[in-house]
Amino acid sequence: MSLANRFKSFGYAFKGLAVLFREEVHAQFHLFATFVVTFAGWYFQISKTEWCLVILTIALVIATEALNTAIENLTDLTSPEIHPLAGKAKDLAAAGVLIAAFGAAAVGSLIFLPKVIAHF
Repeated sequence: MSLANRFKSFGYAFKGLAVLFREEVHAQFHLFATFVVTFAGWYFQISKTEWCLVILTIALVIATEALNTAIENLTDLTSPEIHPLAGKAKDLAAAGVLIAAFGAAAVGSLIFLPKVIAHF
């Protein structure tokens, strides 16, 4: 693969990010939450280890949202009519995002709740 093709691959990925955040309401919510959590991390001066956990959970949630969106779009393309397996695929993909979001909420609670309680 040539260097030019490698750069094209990055272009496609960034195009996908733009589509994700422009068209998907849940991704926009996750992006908003990312800004809130980033501000909170700065405000409470969380440690490098805590930053690593926050960044990893943010990446996990946004990545699962992107995969969920891809699965939903592909399912709609291949099965435009209602089909139980199509619904099952979409539900399972959405469950992946939910699991990641619950994990992120748990990490966020463990990091920020003691700091918020101590602050007020």
